[in-house]
Amino acid sequence: MAYEAAEYHPAFEEYSETIFELAEDGIEVIQARIAERLGVSRPAVSEMIKRMDREGLVAVDDQSQITLTTSGRTLATTVVRRHRVAERFLTDILQLGWADAHHEAGRWEHVISPVVEQAMMRLLDDPTTCPHGNPIPGTGYTKPPGAVTLQEVQSDADFVVERIPEELEFKDGQLEYLEEAGLIPGRQGTVLSVGPEGTTTVEVDGRAVGISDFAASRILVSAPKSTER
Repeated sequence: MAYEAAEYHPAFEEYSETIFELAEDGIEVIQARIAERLGVSRPAVSEMIKRMDREGLVAVDDQSQITLTTSGRTLATTVVRRHRVAERFLTDILQLGWADAHHEAGRWEHVISPVVEQAMMRLLDDPTTCPHGNPIPGTGYTKPPGAVTLQEVQSDADFVVERIPEELEFKDGQLEYLEEAGLIPGRQGTVLSVGPEGTTTVEVDGRAVGISDFAASRILVSAPKSTER
């Protein structure tokens, strides 16, 4: 299934995608958060939100909370889907690393046509997530039962990485670090300890690595199937 949305300027696509992803990660969708995510000024965000409101893409309530309208959500899911399909193609087929794939997909998402999108999905055998485990809209993805944050896993317990949320993709160096550490969806690890400052030390493929409190509180994991009850 390919989402069809009316054509908009890439800036509208970028903002709609950002609003969608902030809400997906459970982050308050206000102008300050959008400015932080996109690395632009508050006045620039304010002007763009006004334009999007006039276009019928967003609504702003009395508490300055921003939500996508039906049209805005259609646009956002189109862009998010193409970004995540592109990431999957760039990593699985072209063998790019996580960080490079994420940045390249940011360009591809604005130019992929529905026909090309469908062809990529067929070649990839219809994946339901991007390489980081985030759901591709329209694929029927369901969150694994019992999924928790890495921070919630007790010491000496095993886990399987399920999802690296979008929020971490925008932290400088975070994708490269997690990929190098082997914390990728489907990989199994063990929590070794949690330090007083909140750093979670895990073992993956026989190697101990430290995960910051910020990342550990956001990475989703589940129990290995062999130990689930």
